[in-house]
Amino acid sequence: MIMSDYEFMKQALALAEKGVGRTSPNPMVGAVVVRHGQVVGRGYHQRAGGPHAEVHAIDDAGSQARGATLYVTLEPCNHFGRTPPCTRKIIDAGIRRVVVAMTDPNPGVAGGGNAALQAQGIAVTTGVCEKEARTLNEGFITWATTGKPFVIAKCAATLDGRIATRTGDSRWVTGPASRQFVHRIRHAVDGIMVGVETVKKDDPSLTTRLDGQAGSDPTRIILDTHLSMPATAKMIAQASDAPTWVICGPDAPADRRHALEVSGSRVIEVPLEGGLIDLPALMERLGAMDITSLLIEGGASVLGSAFAAGIVDKVCFFYAPKILGGDDGVPICRGAGPERMQESLPIHDLDVFRFDADVMLQGYLKPR
Repeated sequence: MIMSDYEFMKQALALAEKGVGRTSPNPMVGAVVVRHGQVVGRGYHQRAGGPHAEVHAIDDAGSQARGATLYVTLEPCNHFGRTPPCTRKIIDAGIRRVVVAMTDPNPGVAGGGNAALQAQGIAVTTGVCEKEARTLNEGFITWATTGKPFVIAKCAATLDGRIATRTGDSRWVTGPASRQFVHRIRHAVDGIMVGVETVKKDDPSLTTRLDGQAGSDPTRIILDTHLSMPATAKMIAQASDAPTWVICGPDAPADRRHALEVSGSRVIEVPLEGGLIDLPALMERLGAMDITSLLIEGGASVLGSAFAAGIVDKVCFFYAPKILGGDDGVPICRGAGPERMQESLPIHDLDVFRFDADVMLQGYLKPR
């Protein structure tokens, strides 16, 4: 790999990150046009339905695009969707070479864009900064290949593994820096999911509050088998561009469904498994509704059920330097666990991050 390819692709990746929280269900994509070793055009995909990164970058380069090299973080599309194919734009602009971080993960179109460019005599290099590109769009990749959202499980706990006291008090386990990072995660995902008991106990708004910038509110998803959620909950009464979806079972009372719908919530019925919401079935439903990424914020019963159902892809566990003590605090997960330690879920690619006095452990349920 030519070193300059790496450096220019890093610039394209930085541009792609500007689309965090704005492009779903499309991926985040960045592009730069380079001529004689100088960047002459920059662009990124800013919103779903808008021009793609390649179009912005080529337009920014103007006539200097002819004979230049295009660096793009995802294989250019070769089909008509909400926008024309980017391959045609690249060919018409006279781009000489295209450097791609990763091929399109969608099985129906993977490799088609690169092949179309090569058929026109354009040199194509792939795999430059591929790991970084795949991490950036891990949600889109999972959704495009499985039809289900990429699921992140988050918790904030003491060092002895408690997320709340025996009375349910949990404000605050971790510090402001950790909580601000959680809001960055909220900004990046399509949906945020909690159980109805969390709503009753904490009455959260589940909105995004970023320091110094506007954030995107994710769709609020509440697991409420029997529709016991109060219609006065903040996430219903509080103004937000994001909808509230309440997930219930087939036997939920019709009057409660009507009351929630009148208040502005959407009630979605899914099958039950063992008397609880069938989480794998729900993931399929959410994926079909263009939820490409989902953050589970609790509580303990929902987290336990999510791990037991095998729907979690990634964990972000925050730990504060404090000990609650006793054996009656609320654990991270509730429910029956395995009988043997070797049946526990291994975490792969583990990273550790510091947020002032707190630490966050981030890892994946499957090797990347």
